[in-house]
This record gives sequence, C-alpha cells and structure tokens, in this order.
Amino acid sequence: MDGTAIIIILAIAGVVSVLLFAIKGLLDQVPDVIESASRARDSWHRFKKPNSPPPTDEGEPPLAA
Repeated sequence: MDGTAIIIILAIAGVVSVLLFAIKGLLDQVPDVIESASRARDSWHRFKKPNSPPPTDEGEPPLAA
C-alpha cells in the first residue's frame, strides 16, 4: 500500500507539471497573437480606405508624391 501511494503522488505531480508546462507555452504565445491581430486589423482598415497613406513609424507626415 505504501508503494502505491508514492506512485500515485508521483503520477499526479507529473501530470500537474506537464499541464503547467503546456499552459506556460500557450501564455507565451498570447503577445504574438495580439500583435498579429493588431497588424491584421490595421491592414484591413488600410484596405477599406485605399486613399489614406499608411502610417509611418516616425510620426512624420508622409511625403506627397
């Protein structure tokens, strides 16, 4: 009976550690998913309004062509 209890405790600890590892992997991907969604939304807005120039990173107004 003693050996069985130790095996069960080790099995539960193993399952918990695998679950924590999987959750950490998913949570590490959340910032990339949010950034991709933001870029997709910006691209969609630019597609819907083709006359507006794309935003610049420097904050300067775009040059007139």
